[in-house]
Amino acid sequence: MGKLFKRMWRYMAAALTGKFDELADPKVQLEQAIAEAQEQQRRLKEQAANVIANQKQTEMRLNRVLEELEKVNGSAQQAVMMGAEAQQRGDATKAADYNRAAESFANRLIALEREVEDLKTLHLQATQTADQAKAAVNQNAMVMQRKLSERQKLLSQLDQAKMAEQMNKAMAALSETVGTDIPTFEEVRTKIEARYAKAQGVSELASESVESRMLEVETAQMDTAAQARLSEIRAKMGLSSGTESTGAPATDDVTEGGTPT
Repeated sequence: MGKLFKRMWRYMAAALTGKFDELADPKVQLEQAIAEAQEQQRRLKEQAANVIANQKQTEMRLNRVLEELEKVNGSAQQAVMMGAEAQQRGDATKAADYNRAAESFANRLIALEREVEDLKTLHLQATQTADQAKAAVNQNAMVMQRKLSERQKLLSQLDQAKMAEQMNKAMAALSETVGTDIPTFEEVRTKIEARYAKAQGVSELASESVESRMLEVETAQMDTAAQARLSEIRAKMGLSSGTESTGAPATDDVTEGGTPT
């Protein structure tokens, strides 16, 4: 049950993340990314400063121990010399005191020498870590500078992308449905062409039908009757068929010599 809940939660988180990325403004996200990079650079510089400070503190401590070591070494030598002088004077008590002091200084020298070796090792490690921190800060600063330089380029590309998307939407309006009640240009053109083609087809069918042929025959018969009627009228008026009246009667043909045929 627990595994199923985890899987469902991960699925929902991925779905919500994808939906958020889809709806989020890239310009705002870019500024957020730049701000996050700047914050990371600030934290990195702060960590590097702490590392360098530790290296400096180790260096100062090493210098103090070296100074103390030099002083103790001088004191030990002075105690040994004074013990020898007391021994030469025959003052055994002072000679023993100086020798005990010299032994104490010698023990302090041994402890300081060990501390110096430890501090040298620690200082070397701190120096290496500080150098690495400086290099990391410098490298991240270069990356940050490239991001800042690229931001303007990305913003310009984003504006161009928005303009291209608007143009694509405008062009798509000619071939895609806008809403549910508005036909597209392609749909209107197809509808008009279909209606025109149907009207042409109906006209062709009408011209080829039997009723059309019958009408042609009736029209031809009417034309023939009208011509016959006109011929009768012309004959009664003494006009030749197909000519206009000139006002002179028609004469019979005569043969050569004036004899009628």
